[in-house]
Amino acid sequence: MNLPLPWLDTSDALPNVDSAWADDSPAPGLLAAGADLSVTRLLEAYSHGIFPWFSQGQPVLWWAPNPRMVLDIHRFRLHRSLRKTLQRFRADPRCEIRVNHGFQRVITACATTSREGQNGTWIVPSMVDAYTALHGAGHAHCIETWMDGELAGGLYCVSIGKAVFGESMFARRTDASKIALAALVALCGAQGAGWIDCQQNTAHLASLGAQEIDRTTFVGKVALARNQAPLHWHFEPLYWDWLLSRPPQSA
Repeated sequence: MNLPLPWLDTSDALPNVDSAWADDSPAPGLLAAGADLSVTRLLEAYSHGIFPWFSQGQPVLWWAPNPRMVLDIHRFRLHRSLRKTLQRFRADPRCEIRVNHGFQRVITACATTSREGQNGTWIVPSMVDAYTALHGAGHAHCIETWMDGELAGGLYCVSIGKAVFGESMFARRTDASKIALAALVALCGAQGAGWIDCQQNTAHLASLGAQEIDRTTFVGKVALARNQAPLHWHFEPLYWDWLLSRPPQSA
């Protein structure tokens, strides 16, 4: 099947998301190829619900899948087992959440940590460089789980206004990435951000409460959130109260 795919020069704008390849295509959600991964380009993309995703040796590929997996933070499933883990973490002086303490270290760990069922990574060197630059511009952030003085896990994300786009997580100790995600949910909740983009559906994200919404609805949510006052990227221990005060759910 040969379908038209826009090839972009650096001066070209990204196409409208409605022109992305449909479900019956070889690559549903594929929107365009080419151009660059500059800070300006990444901000353009995320502001319109688009993200880059490609492997080593491929051109830059831009995606706008339909539907979109989104975690409404009020629907985050704080199961009893995770609640107990967070309570122990909070009470342990050897444990802490750090924000933007070592962004490049976190994104490199996300790129190099082996994952069951995956061979290789989409976080290729050019992506590491691009998101590190985006971090320097104040729009890419990391949440870090520290235990016993060591980086045990974490995640990185993109944020424009109160729009938050999750990218990747890693864990070196049990539940370390879940703790980082819970901390991001708590930070968003405490500061008035309502959702976290998860891009595509996985069983793990669904188990934590993420759900699919149609692309048009998602793009509308982005348009509203991107113009709101930006989040303050620090973590206060009292943010846990926003999350832990919610009724427990079954394990």
